[in-house]
Amino acid sequence: MKLLFGYGYLGSRIAAKWRHAGDEVTVVTRSKEKAAQLQNEGFKAIVAHVTDPQTLKLLPGAETVVYAVGFARPSSQSIRAVYEGGVQNVLASLPVDTGRFIYISTTGVYGGADGRWIDETTPPAPQRAGGEAALAAEHQLQSHPLGQKGVILRLAGIYGPGRIPFQDQLQAGDPIGAPTAGYLNLIHVDDAANCVLAAENLPPSHSAPQLFCISDGKPVIRQEFYAEVARQMHVPAPIFKNPDPNSPRTARAASNKRVCNARMLVALGVDLDYRSHTEGLHAIFHH
Repeated sequence: MKLLFGYGYLGSRIAAKWRHAGDEVTVVTRSKEKAAQLQNEGFKAIVAHVTDPQTLKLLPGAETVVYAVGFARPSSQSIRAVYEGGVQNVLASLPVDTGRFIYISTTGVYGGADGRWIDETTPPAPQRAGGEAALAAEHQLQSHPLGQKGVILRLAGIYGPGRIPFQDQLQAGDPIGAPTAGYLNLIHVDDAANCVLAAENLPPSHSAPQLFCISDGKPVIRQEFYAEVARQMHVPAPIFKNPDPNSPRTARAASNKRVCNARMLVALGVDLDYRSHTEGLHAIFHH
């Protein structure tokens, strides 16, 4: 049985791939309405909230648990409570015979790199609350017995159908408030889901959780990415305006790192369907 926390943009695809493979899938959701919808789609569903341990008392045993909970803004909970606290609560509530625990983290745990390549050996130095919370959640898994056969996947920016930044503005020819400098690191959502499934099959390390950076390995300057989006959409080249200096997008651009995916390719054995944003965008706009 597979157990999923976070039925969002990535989690829904993981669940679909599991079901397609014939697995029994249980999804944990906060919403009774979402639970009913999931059950109609052939999943089992549990209504619970990761920040409330009382709701997590009856979690089933599972051969694989994936924690892919995102942070919804606005929220009455802090991002730290959802990421670190959520992982802590779930780990404390899972049966002792639980198999592999996979935590979906972020390359936001790394600090500024001034355009340098970073990989799994690069010391984390998060600069934003999301990266700090994700790193704290990683530490929860590292300090728990399930961490001995756990996996941490630090994902680059996920894109895919319906998730292209500024797509509507580019279509309309409106100026976009996107940073133009700095590298953008990406992974297509379907490739990200395939990496999660590949991580299930890793032999356990019996020490610390195994760690992987998940990226297509082809970082692109942000201005060039938006130009390629416009080209693939057959609309005029983007017009840029000064971005909000306090936006998360601006803060991410300031980190200016290039994410190496060599360990992912070798150890997970994945063959990416979209080896660069160019291929991924073409599939989205010309399918």
